[in-house]
Amino acid sequence: MNSLIRYQVEDGLALITLARPPVNALGQTLRAAVLDACQRAASDASVRAIILHGDGKLFSAGADISEFGSAASFAAPSLPDLLSRLTQLDKPLIAALSGLALGGGLELALACGYRIGEPSLRLGLPEISLGLLPGAGGTQRLPRLIGVAPALDMMISGLPIDANRALELGLLDRLAASADTLVEAARAFALDLLGDLAPARPQTPFAEPAASVAEDFFQQYRQTHEPRWKNRLAPRLVLAAVEAACVLPLQAGLERELALFKQAEDSAQSAALRHLFFAEREAGRIPGIAEDIALRPVARVAVIGAGTMGGGIAMNFANAGIPVVVLEQKSEALERGLANVRRNYESSVSRGKLNAEQLEQRMQLLVGTLDYADIADADLVIEAVFEKLEIKQQVFRTLDEVCKPGAILASNTSSLDVDAIAAVTRRPQDVIGLHFFSPANVMRLLEVVRARETAPDVLATTLRLAKRIGKVAVVSGVCFGFIGNRMLEPYNREAHRLVLEGATPARVDGVLTDLGLNMGALTMTDLAGIDVNFLVRDSNRSAFADDASYYRVGDALYSLGRYGQKTGRGFYLYEGRQRRDDDEVVALAERLASELQVERRLIGDAEIHDRCLFMLINEGIQLLDEGIALRAGDIDLVWTNGYGFPAWVGGPLHYAEQLGLDKVLDGIHRYRDSLGTYGQRWFQPAPLLERLVAAGKTRIEKI
Repeated sequence: MNSLIRYQVEDGLALITLARPPVNALGQTLRAAVLDACQRAASDASVRAIILHGDGKLFSAGADISEFGSAASFAAPSLPDLLSRLTQLDKPLIAALSGLALGGGLELALACGYRIGEPSLRLGLPEISLGLLPGAGGTQRLPRLIGVAPALDMMISGLPIDANRALELGLLDRLAASADTLVEAARAFALDLLGDLAPARPQTPFAEPAASVAEDFFQQYRQTHEPRWKNRLAPRLVLAAVEAACVLPLQAGLERELALFKQAEDSAQSAALRHLFFAEREAGRIPGIAEDIALRPVARVAVIGAGTMGGGIAMNFANAGIPVVVLEQKSEALERGLANVRRNYESSVSRGKLNAEQLEQRMQLLVGTLDYADIADADLVIEAVFEKLEIKQQVFRTLDEVCKPGAILASNTSSLDVDAIAAVTRRPQDVIGLHFFSPANVMRLLEVVRARETAPDVLATTLRLAKRIGKVAVVSGVCFGFIGNRMLEPYNREAHRLVLEGATPARVDGVLTDLGLNMGALTMTDLAGIDVNFLVRDSNRSAFADDASYYRVGDALYSLGRYGQKTGRGFYLYEGRQRRDDDEVVALAERLASELQVERRLIGDAEIHDRCLFMLINEGIQLLDEGIALRAGDIDLVWTNGYGFPAWVGGPLHYAEQLGLDKVLDGIHRYRDSLGTYGQRWFQPAPLLERLVAAGKTRIEKI
């Protein structure tokens, strides 16, 4: 038998085991092997029922994603064809599900007549995260099995459900006592079916799925959900496929699903999301660091600072079951910080994300202290104090004295020189930057800043730990602002300057949100705090001392105490989170433009788009050329996970490739020539961009 499959017959039962580690991805070779094995069992007169299960800890995590977008995706037998043929077997086919049954793996289980799972099983259809929809019968068979509303929820959310919920919905027929007894339970289930003379395929509970929802269900669903889908194609295609399940017979519905899947697979959005999928897996591979490097143990963590950021950082580790000591200077600040953490957990309980017992378990892992001696045995210490170099350096001098040898000392700085922080210690090899993004307990991005002397095992340990706490970790070298905030500077610069030149804040932000960003640059400045933006800019003022024009609007708002949402006034007026335009900001920009002799004019959407986005892209390419970022994909991960850049666009550099690198370069040249001295100062193309275009390259890579 094929090495991807194990096949045995006992007591009239054919046991077919998927054995393609690590996740039993349903690539062409495994699909062919499954078909051969099932046909063999079907033609064997001694076989009365067939059990399909996965080797090791899981059934199947789905299709082979590397095949998408290529001929291999539908190489014979295609997954839809394989599953259709399985539904035609005249013997009971039982899927014994362990660990994960996701995507194509769950569709394979749906093609079986019966399903049994184990308690830790998770089942889901996450194709939407790749800009796809289930394309092997999931949108047609699942609504007929569990009803339209829960099926649609699984596909639109992409989130897995647990075994108990699956049993409740009817997605599972039985639940084994444990993963270890799953196969035996499946055998017993098969014998029970044979004893009861059960049909090869039972009647589905919702043979007419439309009857499971109200007549106006799809109309109401669109009205409710489409506004938050923005420009995303995949949710609309999922909805269309499920709607087809309600108006078409199964075979016609399968054909409609396949057409919609191919539309999604061929889309630029799916290509962008697949780019990010592979970029995330590549981000943890660091040149020169072996995958089997010995890691430092991290069993206890300390966080210096109990403010919003420090508390959020501490929650990440408590959530992962790692004890955390939170240190503050004053008892009032410590009590306030721990109380905020509890409130955050209580909010999760109220939203059904946690239960009360889990809340208390996590709070018990958090201990507050005012004494540095209490963090002496921590394996990892993360400083999260005020963003000022001298203050952080003093903290690290103290850590150097009190922390045990081999402890990893990390700074949560968002822009400061990690080499300068490490230099005040006698152990610079143990120092690293861990830039969490606010709110730290929610945001997935973690910039891991590798200082000049950071030891390889320190870097490797923090990357592994980032996975443990659910973060997307991207390695950055040391420079002002690292990857994300350094790119934010020219992006923000153009947004501010465009307001000075005549665009309203709403017009600037509207162009950016039309692309799919969560919020525009000026709204983001108001949210983060104009005061914070001022202080970061002020600490780097020498970089633009010869041109004081673009930040004058931001400086003026700062001097007026208009700090953004927190004060109710910034680039916009706020009532709670409701934002309104403010004519005073336009008048302020007009006055400042007059003082600076900046001509105000009508500015079109294309110019707003190009100036903000091309400068963002240009800075990213420069970071790659300097070696601050290791890969173009790393830069895209930073901006999609930390700054609200739409994942379905793929990140700034992937977007540049879709626009055309020559178009980006031409645009930079155009504004350099048309914007006078300002253009000559700021619109300087990255040398790597020029080299790529000159070489006829369409992909961004170091050359």
